[in-house]
Amino acid sequence: MTAAVQAGALSRAAIDWHTIDWQSAHRIVRRLQARIVKATQDNRWGKVKALQHLLTHSSSAKQLAVKQVTENSGKRTPGVDHVVWNTPVKKEAAVQDLKQRGYQPLPLRRLYIPKANGKMRPLGIPTIKDRAMQALYLLALDPVAESTAPIRTPTGSGETDLLPMPLPSASMCLAKSVLPSGFLKATSRPASTKSAMVGC
Repeated sequence: MTAAVQAGALSRAAIDWHTIDWQSAHRIVRRLQARIVKATQDNRWGKVKALQHLLTHSSSAKQLAVKQVTENSGKRTPGVDHVVWNTPVKKEAAVQDLKQRGYQPLPLRRLYIPKANGKMRPLGIPTIKDRAMQALYLLALDPVAESTAPIRTPTGSGETDLLPMPLPSASMCLAKSVLPSGFLKATSRPASTKSAMVGC
């Protein structure tokens, strides 16, 4: 049995949403994430990228991504395409449609929500497919982010110091090589993230 099959990857078989083994899907994804963490700690960035590719092409990870965006509080909120995945058939089709090749994120749907002071707060809503793609790639990027985050250590004064983060720009450089084209531009990110990408 190949590694791809063991990881639940590259499956093009028909999916019955009601018969998906969610425990198995979670187990497969967690196993791949653990391998990503280990490769990150060993500074084996080529292997990290390969494992991230395997994870983001895994049917198990795609199923979990679709499940997440169709069971949260925003599941009935469409984007600019007015599409929602509210039936098992649509969810099954969505799993098959989560592919990097040819993917381009759509613009955010702009809404304005009244604030307590009477002003309006702008809100940008991605399409449900863009949300699912974000959830899918977050499964691959989270292990790297967690492994390279600053480590808090206690000091004698009762406060904590931050140890230097190893390879501060490595995770974002890796993200640029793994994520679909235009993916990072389509999502908001803090200024610190933008600066971390300098020199990639």
